[in-house]
Amino acid sequence: MNRAFNRKKDKTWMHSPEALTKHFIPYNVKFLGNAEVEQPKGTESAKDAVRKLKFARHIKKSEGQKTPKVELQISIYGVKILDSKTKEILHNCQLHRISFCADDKTDKKIFTFICKDAESNKHLCYVFDSEKCAEEITLTIGQAFDLAYKKFLETGGKDVETRKQIASLQKRIQELETENIQLKKKVQELEIKVNVTQGPSSPVMVPQSPSTDLFDMVPFSPASPLLPMPSSNGTEPPPLPVRSSETKRDIFGAEPFDPFISAGGDFPPDIQSKLDEMQEGFKMGLTLEGTVFSLDPLDSRC
Repeated sequence: MNRAFNRKKDKTWMHSPEALTKHFIPYNVKFLGNAEVEQPKGTESAKDAVRKLKFARHIKKSEGQKTPKVELQISIYGVKILDSKTKEILHNCQLHRISFCADDKTDKKIFTFICKDAESNKHLCYVFDSEKCAEEITLTIGQAFDLAYKKFLETGGKDVETRKQIASLQKRIQELETENIQLKKKVQELEIKVNVTQGPSSPVMVPQSPSTDLFDMVPFSPASPLLPMPSSNGTEPPPLPVRSSETKRDIFGAEPFDPFISAGGDFPPDIQSKLDEMQEGFKMGLTLEGTVFSLDPLDSRC
């Protein structure tokens, strides 16, 4: 039987799935900062980061600086860290990039998670201070990770190969369009040479229209909208209906799930790398309080 996750039997989820899939769970905490760590998992890496950031915060406190208060918003789309007053997003950590999460057993107020930075690809350990909710927050992140993994399989993982094939076909169409342009250019060059060779007394050759290909067909472009054909009586046909930008669903009819937010099959050029990154992140799993969330079904289902 496939196993989506493992966790301690004495631990239960804190929230309903709907709360994390349709909304988010907020927590008000103090943010000590983040520090780079060598490993994506491990208690020792987290301990080193906590020591560094506690020491730095002690120095800042002696200088009269207060520990900044932030709001954590936890959902299946990630862990957002916002400024408590301005609500400005300071950090946005996607769940498949979070590999380790734990509350400090020696200091019940401290909890951490390790996340791979999207730009630098470095592993950063985020450290927080919560008076009463440290353990609850780690469990909430664990639950959100589990739900995000299942959502990935439903709207992304099951269709990985199909999506990759579509991206490959789109790339091939672009290559064929480039070849078509090159062929048209060669045909035009040959026509010029023939006209020069035969001289002005030769029959005039009608050059191919630059808007058609070698076979006198208008080249197909997936990026261009299909134009309506004129009616038999010469009147202009009614314009095509414009697709509403409000109802955005992906090509499979599913609700968009980051990073597959698209409309009408418009896939980002780096979709394959994003799919591979998410797959690798979920495959690594989330270590929560020393328990690994094993996501082995990815190998057989994606």
